[in-house]
Amino acid sequence: MTSEAVQRGTEWLGHAGLRPTRQRVALAALLVGDGNNRHVTAESLFAAAKDQGESVSLATVYNTLRAFCDAGLMQEVTVDGTRSYFDTNTHEHPHFFWEEDGHLTDAPADQMVISRLPDAPEGAEIAAVDVVIRLRKRS
Repeated sequence: MTSEAVQRGTEWLGHAGLRPTRQRVALAALLVGDGNNRHVTAESLFAAAKDQGESVSLATVYNTLRAFCDAGLMQEVTVDGTRSYFDTNTHEHPHFFWEEDGHLTDAPADQMVISRLPDAPEGAEIAAVDVVIRLRKRS
């Protein structure tokens, strides 16, 4: 991991007021170290950390991703009841989910128009609208 990636990760944590522990910095560097946004699962981030020689448990990765989401650094995108992805792009935008290989990518927000939503039930308000468009290759 480069010193630039570690610095970016440390600054990213600092913007949210999170204490830069060794494990948080290592995971943050993997997520934002090159300046690009990422869609990761806890398992894929765990594997990337292991590939970099980081000593971190899968439970720590899950807890850290939750902390990053709670701090507003990431958003969780749930594809189905059993699969969550974590996105470093926190701006509202739709996603493509590629069913064949199970990966998530950003969809062009400027091409999507939601013209009408149902009324929220009595006593509730709409907090957010998450759009996941499932894709598969044509046969």
